[in-house]
Amino acid sequence: METIDFNNPDFYLNREISMLEFNWRVLQQALDPDVPLLEQLNYLCISSTNLDEFFEVRVAGLVQQIELGDPYLESDQISANEALKLIAIRANELVDEQYRILNDVLLPALAEQSIQILPRCDWSKEQQEWLRNYFIEEVAPVLSPMGLDSAHPFPRLLNKSLNFIISLVGKDAFGRNRNSAILQAPRSLPRVIELPNELRNDCDYKFVFLSSIIHAFADDLFYGMTVKGCYQFRVTRNSDLAIDTEETSDLLVAISDELTHRNYGDEVRLEIAHNCPEEMVDFLRKECGMQQENVYLANGPVNLNRLQEIHTLVDRPDLKFKPFTQGRPSDLTADNDLFASIRKRDFLLHHPYQSFSPVVDLLKQAAADRSVLAIKQTLYRTGAKSPVVDALVAAAHAGKEVTVVIELRARFDEAANVALAARLQQAAVHVVYGIVGYKTHAKMLLILRRENHKLIHYVHLGTGNYHRSTSRIYTDYGLLTSDKKIAADVSNLFVQLTSLGKTPKMNKLLHAPFTMHEGLISRIEREITHIEQGKPAHIIVKVNALVEHDIIHAFYRASMAGVKIDLIIRGICCLKPGVKGLSDNIKVRSIIGRFLEHTRVFYFENNENPEVWAGSADLMKRNLLRRFETCFPIENKKLKKRVISDLKIYLADNTQAWLLADDGRYQRITHNKDIEPISAQKTLLAELAKQY
Repeated sequence: METIDFNNPDFYLNREISMLEFNWRVLQQALDPDVPLLEQLNYLCISSTNLDEFFEVRVAGLVQQIELGDPYLESDQISANEALKLIAIRANELVDEQYRILNDVLLPALAEQSIQILPRCDWSKEQQEWLRNYFIEEVAPVLSPMGLDSAHPFPRLLNKSLNFIISLVGKDAFGRNRNSAILQAPRSLPRVIELPNELRNDCDYKFVFLSSIIHAFADDLFYGMTVKGCYQFRVTRNSDLAIDTEETSDLLVAISDELTHRNYGDEVRLEIAHNCPEEMVDFLRKECGMQQENVYLANGPVNLNRLQEIHTLVDRPDLKFKPFTQGRPSDLTADNDLFASIRKRDFLLHHPYQSFSPVVDLLKQAAADRSVLAIKQTLYRTGAKSPVVDALVAAAHAGKEVTVVIELRARFDEAANVALAARLQQAAVHVVYGIVGYKTHAKMLLILRRENHKLIHYVHLGTGNYHRSTSRIYTDYGLLTSDKKIAADVSNLFVQLTSLGKTPKMNKLLHAPFTMHEGLISRIEREITHIEQGKPAHIIVKVNALVEHDIIHAFYRASMAGVKIDLIIRGICCLKPGVKGLSDNIKVRSIIGRFLEHTRVFYFENNENPEVWAGSADLMKRNLLRRFETCFPIENKKLKKRVISDLKIYLADNTQAWLLADDGRYQRITHNKDIEPISAQKTLLAELAKQY
């Protein structure tokens, strides 16, 4: 095999740009005529939320890296400053596209469906009077405009809050000239206001942005002065929690303290109304400590995510995705003895096509069953009102030994997990917070039950969180089994999480940060050996992200040896496919549809003796080397065949699939009119769930 310098930066795509490319693909769903109109609007909002988080975490991390004097990105062999410049170019293109889609496509299309968002120039006299009263009664009382002077310096603004810079002419109450003020809109105010029936003029729905109302009546806030201009803006801040896990003695207290500072981290982005005068833009930029490339001009509301309220307020089922009833194996209904069913055979649930309820019902049965002695579970994200947590609390109240490993540092869910920990502790649940320095991202449930004087273990392993709501919108697998060897492995992993001792050799599972990285690479190398021996070899991997360089190197070596590799990567992909002599045999596709692709699956042909694995980890350095993760085999022949069939459906998708080119851009696959259109998600929905 030809010697290749795998450190050549030309062989890799930039991680941050790849993330922006994913967000571009999400945004293109807002233009898909096969997507219902209000769902198109929803995709626009999702792209806005994604971009917010990108700046709060990824861009913030680069800025912090520069400030700490470590400006070099080893993974890309470019400086952090160069990366920020690349980000600014692509992010500005993305922002421009967002507002073009909103103004030129979605708003006119909504108007055609009798759903209007009224600009100030189109308000009738009656509408203006109603909105003035609304401003006086509902808005003005909670506003606190701040004139700027030495006693009222530029305020430290809340992260992502809606703000206005106001240009003034005239003297204040003390006879001093005033030329500017800052106004922050409290988050308690709705950003979209629906007009009453009598003011809709034969239109089904009419809405007005809060920003338009404040613009229109800002004069009322500055009595005796004239408002020359009012321009909305928003500051995005670093939202990563800065916690030294090695120095703190109580992680729960440390995170609780740090959460109070999250909304006031360092500034990383400034969004300003596109019509704001240049001198005011420059003033805001300097006050916020922004470089020019971190200023983004918004031709509409600065927080597009607020438009999701319209999706909720408008009762038009014809403009939304059709509801569906999730499927459920007949042996796993709530009135069955679920322990007996799982003793007979393994079950593999495929969410959201199949319901998450069997997992909840299993926990409920365990809580009420006198034969159940103990329950152990990991929780990463569960939701505010979780039936899973309710069942764990009920089990503890019933006298079971309940142990829960909560990952307090699940990003943006820290506050919810702190509250969850408190609730479980009040119920006498044994709560631990994982391992210092290693996030516990594994999805494991273990139930110990005494049957015929023996302890039987029942296990659930998943690729997604124990979160009922996301189980309806994320695609994930969940394995229910009483396999003795898998159960022994899971039991040992829980012991390691709580005792911090070394783990015995695993029977069947791979787990990070110990055996998963090496285990996956060894299986890739095995495919290389097979192809070199003239035996069948093929790799199919479906994950959310591919970043880790050793894994990428292994894929490159396999491709160079002639192994066919199909990668289904939803988001970030740093591997370059289709490079002659390097990755000719690798194809990378991304599926973007109604559901968020979240399954992590690994298929190795293994000389016609295929192995199929599923797990909680993406192919990233943090997952494989700095997190506690699990990867489990699908061994039941029927279940394995089904997963392989699922993967082939994804590879056949010609309606919601995008192919990655070696320049990092994606091209959407379009099917020939003579070829049957195939959507993986629609196919699986038809096969596993019942639509109505």
